[in-house]
Amino acid sequence: MKLQQAQRHQVKLRLGLSGASGFGKTYSALLLAFGITNDWSKIAIIDTENNSASLYSHLGEFNVLSLDEPYTPERYIQAIRACESASMEVIIIDSITHEWNGKGGCLQLHEQLGGRFQDWAKITPRHQAFLDAILQSNCHIITTVRRKIDYSLDMNSNGKTSVVKHGTKEVTREGFEYELTVNFELINDQHLAKASKDRTGLFMDKPEFVINASTGKKLIEWCNVGVSLDKVKEEITQCSTVDGLKHLYNMYSSLQKEIHPLILERKIELDKVNVQIVEKDEVIKLNKEQSHGTNN
Repeated sequence: MKLQQAQRHQVKLRLGLSGASGFGKTYSALLLAFGITNDWSKIAIIDTENNSASLYSHLGEFNVLSLDEPYTPERYIQAIRACESASMEVIIIDSITHEWNGKGGCLQLHEQLGGRFQDWAKITPRHQAFLDAILQSNCHIITTVRRKIDYSLDMNSNGKTSVVKHGTKEVTREGFEYELTVNFELINDQHLAKASKDRTGLFMDKPEFVINASTGKKLIEWCNVGVSLDKVKEEITQCSTVDGLKHLYNMYSSLQKEIHPLILERKIELDKVNVQIVEKDEVIKLNKEQSHGTNN
């Protein structure tokens, strides 16, 4: 065992977006994801909303994994693993509501077992495995969840009951938002959002705003505060591909000014190596062709 000083850049973002249908959850999630990674090709969206993500294909070349029923926790976990295996940086789960309240989701699974309180002993571990897959992922994850109006039957002093409206409630198991870095609530069809939970301190108790790419950029910069510049330079020096350099440049957005010269220098070195490899391959190919011609 060894104690180490905590560094924020080691933490992956866990972001939530909730709102009623038509309030812009998918669109906002995509802009948020692009602000985090600055690379559409590194974004994957797990789409349970009838291919709604494809409506925004004009934004960029992001990746889509369509997830149909049954919406069991295990199928969500498989989808997350598939995105991780494809080296995605940001995974959008649109939405997690189906895992709880969809066909094959936890509520239906519980009902199929008999709907008794003791039956949750079989369902809760499956739901927790789904949450663990989100919390332990090596990717940044954005979840969307539907909201519905919450009512209750209250009795007044005269003994009469009446229906009381309590605002809106997320359609997933209660307590999920406490696992998140930031939870944004979209409050109307103009895409206005407010933070209902915020560990970063960037958005809490601030006026409503429209989520865009700059929101994601603020969050990734918050993550990168305290990153060791020497460590980043070492990563650049050891990087062996141009794509890898691009990834590092986007990952450490708060240090781009400092690392830009080193990125360019390393790119020139890699380009020279690539040219030498191509030239060597051409010489080998030419020698083989000449040898073949001589033998004939």
